[in-house]
Amino acid sequence: MLARNIDQELDQALQAGPAGTITIPPCPDLLTRLQTVMRESDPDWDVVASIAASDVAMAASLVRAANSPLYSRRSSAASVPQAMAVLGLRQTSALLMQFLTLRALPVNHPALQNFWQGSSRRAMAMGYIARQLYGMPPDLAHTFGLFCDVGIPVLLQGLRGYAGTLAEAQARRDRSFTATEQANHRTDHCIVGALVARAWRLPAELKVAIRLHHEPEALADTGIAAPVRALIAAGVIADHLVARHEGLPESSEWRERGAACLAHLQVREDELTLWLDDLQPALGHLH
Repeated sequence: MLARNIDQELDQALQAGPAGTITIPPCPDLLTRLQTVMRESDPDWDVVASIAASDVAMAASLVRAANSPLYSRRSSAASVPQAMAVLGLRQTSALLMQFLTLRALPVNHPALQNFWQGSSRRAMAMGYIARQLYGMPPDLAHTFGLFCDVGIPVLLQGLRGYAGTLAEAQARRDRSFTATEQANHRTDHCIVGALVARAWRLPAELKVAIRLHHEPEALADTGIAAPVRALIAAGVIADHLVARHEGLPESSEWRERGAACLAHLQVREDELTLWLDDLQPALGHLH
């Protein structure tokens, strides 16, 4: 599917399919303010700092992130300005977005007990992978890692019977996760996640990457922008690194797509062991 058809597909999903009955949670006001600032050609450091400091828990989470093993430094950050100096403006923005998203989309269901922990780990792994590659903005990669499965909790809250579908999709080996969602509900978490990305005015590349991240043919489709395909490939690698950190068995997606994703980004498999060694302390810091 070419990227230019995605908005049309999303419009149709809202008009004719069950996705139209789902309530997309509104984008938090603070996040709207943050995105407005970060879209400027020269984002104002002081405005971002004031947003970060406007909520005690958010400020504390930013300081905690700056003190994680991923940003090892001699002295600890103790304030928002010190944390921002460690992280930089764009990574600060990505982490503030993460905090605000987790608050706006709480997951209170036993089927998704560790959903945001896993998403936050994927986001961290994505940011790390982007810093090892050329031309992938780490803040964009981090946000993709956080949002790529955001359609799952939205579907769980909005569609009757989705909890059963979730269990079935995780258990089945004869068809893909999204195929089970489509069979049971005529929509899937990739479509709903893209609807969230569009409603929240996330960058267009993220909307497209979220919609296509489980499409096996996406990497080879030159009609899809190169940055989108790179995000999709890095997402599969990030999921694999997080699964290895958590001691989980190799996923069917990695078996089917891992080699193609590594080749697409020109990454050797032995590099993954080094990456995981770098990431392990920081991933363990997220609990």
